[in-house]
Amino acid sequence: MITGVDTNILCYALDPAYPEHEKLKNLLIRLSPENRVAINPTILHETYHTLVFGQKWVPNEAGRRLKMLLNHPHIEFFNQTKKTCIIALNLALQHKLGGRDALITANFVANKIPTIYTHDHELLVRKKITWKNFHVAFKDPLDEG
Repeated sequence: MITGVDTNILCYALDPAYPEHEKLKNLLIRLSPENRVAINPTILHETYHTLVFGQKWVPNEAGRRLKMLLNHPHIEFFNQTKKTCIIALNLALQHKLGGRDALITANFVANKIPTIYTHDHELLVRKKITWKNFHVAFKDPLDEG
């Protein structure tokens, strides 16, 4: 199984300063060939920005940890292309999404990722988004046992 991970979930998993960390601290530790997660450039750079400028991490430490994620064998990294951007623009219009949410969702839709873990209320209220014949569901891992 492979699940997309939104910026907020990745930040919670990495930073013990978040109250949500306790429930998500094992998200990355439990990865295996059967339990993988996916990220993309938007998520990677938003995570860096949040950790450094919001959480006051030392930039070198944030960069080091994020590079480790890029090299992790059970974390997929999906690039963004012109096709991703076109899908994102269409999703933004069809589903009234902001640019960031549309781009992240489009990246996972283009790569056929069926579930995105997020704590973003704007996405969670939608439950799922359909693009052509593919559905992506939004789930909050903080609500799961």
